[in-house]
Amino acid sequence: MLRKFRAPALAAAAAAVLAALCSNAALAVDTTPIVLTFSTVGDSRAQPATAGATTQDARWLQNSKAWSRILREAAAKKSQLMLFNGDMVMAYGNADSTVSASVAMPTAATTAAYKATNDYVKATAQYAFWRGMVAPFMEQGMYVVPVAGNHEVQCNATYSSTCGTGPSYAPTSKFALASNEKTWRENMSDLILDTTRISSMFGATVAANLNLSSVGTTYLDGQSTDQTGLSFSFDFKGSHFAIVNTDPVGGDSTAPTNWLKADLAAAAGRGITRMFVFGHKPAYTYDYLGTGATPAAGLDLYTGTAATVAKRDAFWDTIETYHATYFCGHEHTFNVQQPRLSSSGSAWQVLVGGGGSPFDPATSVHIYDRFYSWATVSVHQAGGVDINAWGFDETYGPTKLLATINLQ
Repeated sequence: MLRKFRAPALAAAAAAVLAALCSNAALAVDTTPIVLTFSTVGDSRAQPATAGATTQDARWLQNSKAWSRILREAAAKKSQLMLFNGDMVMAYGNADSTVSASVAMPTAATTAAYKATNDYVKATAQYAFWRGMVAPFMEQGMYVVPVAGNHEVQCNATYSSTCGTGPSYAPTSKFALASNEKTWRENMSDLILDTTRISSMFGATVAANLNLSSVGTTYLDGQSTDQTGLSFSFDFKGSHFAIVNTDPVGGDSTAPTNWLKADLAAAAGRGITRMFVFGHKPAYTYDYLGTGATPAAGLDLYTGTAATVAKRDAFWDTIETYHATYFCGHEHTFNVQQPRLSSSGSAWQVLVGGGGSPFDPATSVHIYDRFYSWATVSVHQAGGVDINAWGFDETYGPTKLLATINLQ
């Protein structure tokens, strides 16, 4: 049930959906004690030569002003976890140090200087800066769970001279590389998941499933590389959290649906009813232009083949079957939607890609399109869930409540 969505500039179709949702207003809201609070957001990395960037952010390619404010405000809401949905660094290179150009970090991050930079050095340096920003919050009681984004695992020929040849299906010049998956694990594996640290922070045990290859070297979704630390899951305080890599090597813009289906089924078998799934790319692209002309950006990116559409649909079938909620980023904007509401589906896609990266919408067609945004989720003792989306505009004005979703 959607209780609140202050968006007077919504398109007519969206307004009709909201009217239908409001017809459910008689449903009760769970008022039992809150047993778990977490926050989630994605996309804090900056762009080479971002207009108006400070000297610091131009060097490290991080929107530190927006990202640090989101961290502070999420911590102030007593979030125990912060799940970051990818693109925390610009990267976009080939982090195999044996093939990267031997050039030091540039002092000015123009596109040309960035392309000439040693890809391994620039990626690890950016990871270190981002890790430095989140470290104080880890010490103050908010555990950060990282999710890989395309900037972490893909190489882009616009920004690197060492990408090589990509898969035949990719219509663009960016694709995932094993060297980047390896560098992701080098920089993030201690957070995926330090169960001892989590237990000491919260006095609650964590049951983790870290490895996608549960059947030896045959991966459940046909990946060509080990997905350990890229797709993983854990149980925490009675809820289940599943993280999916939406850009595995050889399968860019796809999700590990077979693994997810088995993982959520196992969680259901343990009696867990509240399930949250996190990935970088949305399953359904948010049409922020409102005209049908918004470039496909999610798991519907490669829609030229029926097989790709079927994979996206199978992923959402799994989300629906287990009454999960999917949180994502990639599009640098804010949106909540129930993609299959018209066909009796009810699962929510919560897009909070406004963590600091340059906004995708050039102007605000919908009122919150150019808001830095995140979601804070409260799980109640009786099983109810409150999802509150918060944000502030591009001028860094006051924080507003953007939307509230209540799941019963």
